Amino acid sequence: MTKVQLRFKLENELDEAALERIADAHSIYGVEWIKVETAPSPALLIEYDATRLKPPELESALRKRGLAVVAPIKDPK
Repeated sequence: MTKVQLRFKLENELDEAALERIADAHSIYGVEWIKVETAPSPALLIEYDATRLKPPELESALRKRGLAVVAPIKDPK
């Protein structure tokens, strides 16, 4: 297992519906955890198994669940 973290900026503000879609995104195969960030702008920090998912696949899966994400930015460690 190769754990990777990516930060996706959200195009829209967080509301109740967005939080429900984020909760649904926890079921994406290979996603370990999702952290919601609100400041300075809405974003999702996601840790996933890179042997199961590639960044474009993860982005596509998030969009399919109704999350308007911007292309990921690698999280510096």
